Amino acid sequence: MASVKFDHITFRYGTNTILEDFSLRLDEGQIMGIVGPSGCGKTTLVRCLCGFIKPEKGSISIGDTCVFSAEKRINMPPEKRNIGVVFQDYAVWPHLSVYDNITYPMRKRRIAKEEIVKRADYALSQVRMTDYKKHLPSQLSGGQQQRVAIARALVTSGKLIVLDEPITNLDLKLREEMLEEIRLIQKNTGTTILYITHDQEAALRLCDRIAILDAKGHLCQTGTDEEIIYRPANRFVFTFVGVSNFIPVAKKKDGLYISVGEQMKIRDGIPPEINNLRSPVMGVRPMDILFNDSSPIRGEVKSATFLGNLYNYFIQLGNRQIRVQQNTLDVLRTREYREGEMVGLEFARALYYEEPHEGVEA
Repeated sequence: MASVKFDHITFRYGTNTILEDFSLRLDEGQIMGIVGPSGCGKTTLVRCLCGFIKPEKGSISIGDTCVFSAEKRINMPPEKRNIGVVFQDYAVWPHLSVYDNITYPMRKRRIAKEEIVKRADYALSQVRMTDYKKHLPSQLSGGQQQRVAIARALVTSGKLIVLDEPITNLDLKLREEMLEEIRLIQKNTGTTILYITHDQEAALRLCDRIAILDAKGHLCQTGTDEEIIYRPANRFVFTFVGVSNFIPVAKKKDGLYISVGEQMKIRDGIPPEINNLRSPVMGVRPMDILFNDSSPIRGEVKSATFLGNLYNYFIQLGNRQIRVQQNTLDVLRTREYREGEMVGLEFARALYYEEPHEGVEA
């Protein structure tokens, strides 16, 4: 197991700044997810860590070893950093058997034959591919090829593995299975994993901690899945992770009202966190809006869709349309709502933000 530390990393392509003064620590034995929109610098960060590209400033450490320092002029070559990497396209060699794919990196490093056999057999057992060692990649499913790529990463390094969008090319069922596989492998080996993805749901399911990057590569927040969901650091995190509704609110002497063409009171008193907001909006997730027939907040069901584990509704609330989601088990205990029906709503949990104005980022 190995920890990873990025300390004030800056990287530019010409005049285009990808990462600036970026710092992050990954504890050993942990799965850390790096999540952000396309182009935010996730892959650039991986390439800096692996030594494929050189940052302009800062330092990178793996465990107690500094593998890069601009100030100290340290730049350890990639092959000496001992990082196992799994890419989106698997990158398994089609002409080599499963066993030869896994042993190739060790043979290149001239590891003793007995050690190669020992490591390869262990890695194959960890990914449950022992019975497929003589197969060619063309004889394997996408999920099996991905397990071969993970096994090859394990023999490269049992301490640190980087997974760069490793399940994007798999179908939904295989993606879910691979998330479980990765978690099981990590549990059995204790390997530190850096998981790079734009898929927030996958990161929430798999990772011990998550780091959220915005479109400009700024680190907005690190935390557990509960911290990210329930205590987002800013509006970008709230919007990026999960589905969200934003509803304008108005402050009055007797309480807080939603302002949707008409005004409907949602609570007595004014939350202290909105006192300094010029144009406050309420951010609320679809699962945090409850149906309450006795509520004075009324809207019309415009769409009702059954999605298996939940019901998805679009509700016309004044001049705003919002999304409401209800767990299927809750529907069984109450009832399903139909299109065209007038319903009462209650906001169980909400956060408050400034409404972005022209020229101001959300």
